[in-house]
Amino acid sequence: MEITASLVKELRDKTGAGMMDCKKALTATEGDIALAIDWLREKGIAKAEKKASRIAAEGVAKIVIIGNKATLFELNCETDFVANNEKFTNLVNQVGQIIASSDVTTTEAALELVTNGKTLKELLLEAVSGIGENISLRNVQVVNKTDAQVFGSYSHMGGKIVSLSVLNGTNEETAKDVAMHVAAMSPRFLSSADISEAELAHERDVLTKTALNENAESDKPKPEAIILKMIEGRLNKNMKEICLLYQAFVKNPDLSVEAYVKGKGGSIALFKRLAVGEGIEKKEENFAAEVMAAVK
Repeated sequence: MEITASLVKELRDKTGAGMMDCKKALTATEGDIALAIDWLREKGIAKAEKKASRIAAEGVAKIVIIGNKATLFELNCETDFVANNEKFTNLVNQVGQIIASSDVTTTEAALELVTNGKTLKELLLEAVSGIGENISLRNVQVVNKTDAQVFGSYSHMGGKIVSLSVLNGTNEETAKDVAMHVAAMSPRFLSSADISEAELAHERDVLTKTALNENAESDKPKPEAIILKMIEGRLNKNMKEICLLYQAFVKNPDLSVEAYVKGKGGSIALFKRLAVGEGIEKKEENFAAEVMAAVK
């Protein structure tokens, strides 16, 4: 019986298995969908579909630098046990090379990359069956620099946090220092110029309401002019906390990050920071329950 593309797609939609595996299953069962599903289940491939619905909030973040291009991404799994597993580490390295060697710039495009006849999405789905946990790719980002710029990269706790900096007019050692600072202090913006007017207005509104409430409850209320100065002072303090250039440099708190880099003859063009599982709602389980769930 001819194994058509539509038949392969139908089996793929029903099982979540890779295209090549579906074709093999249909060939082995002479095109019988029901038997092909059983064939995939027996091989442990169809199980990947069920595992794909489980929360993957652990894993590894990684930066791959090739020439003037840095590729950042996060490969998630369900537990630290797997994240530290050699098989998963090898998968992270393989995924990194596939993405970094391409010209894609988004997670969606990365998943459609083809290697050895399989898309990256299919490769990860097969890995789910072999590793035994849901695996997902996210946060694919690409940063390009000029020949005159330098990259600084840092990986903390085996890839739980990774950070990247791009500096003008200085050296890689200084850039790495900045990347380490970014990993530690988690700035949200490079400078106040990167904060939108809407966000600034919102922050000022919150600070205004807070100051007015405090003043209303005070035994000695302050004049409006002083309140306005307080609000601007608090806003400036917040800028120092969330903007990289104004933060106190972790290696020398007497200097701002901007001053440290200027002292090395450079300036900061941009930075990136990835923390594994950030933004993913994690399921709360105790260790005993997790182990019991794993053996079921």
